[in-house]
This record gives sequence, structure tokens and C-alpha cells, in this order.
Amino acid sequence: MLIAFALVGALICAKSRSAGGAVVFAGIALALFIATPVGAGLPGMLSDFVSAISQAAQPLTNGSKAVG
Repeated sequence: MLIAFALVGALICAKSRSAGGAVVFAGIALALFIATPVGAGLPGMLSDFVSAISQAAQPLTNGSKAVG
């Protein structure tokens, strides 16, 4: 229920064009979501996603030398 209230607060702040308040409420909602068992895997999933993107972009950014 707290996550829903934080999201509603973020939406209200965004509609009233209070960017700072919207960011704070969204951050609170994200922190509360990560604290739940459902959201506990989110940091690991994001880490795997960023790692996969980094590995895919390595040949494009000359991050590693071509072998052979």
C-alpha cells in the first residue's frame, strides 16, 4: 500500500510540475519495491542487463582487441 501511495504522490507532483517532489516520491517507491521479496531480484537483473549491453558494445567501442 505504501508503494501505491508513493506512486500516487509522484504522479501528483509530476502533474503539478514539481520535478523534485516527483523524483523523491519515485525514489521512495523504488526503495520500497526493492525491499519486497518480489523486487529483491531487481538489482541483480539490472546488473546482468548492463553487463550484457556492455559486452555487446565492446567490439563497437574497441574495448577489446580482436584476436587472430
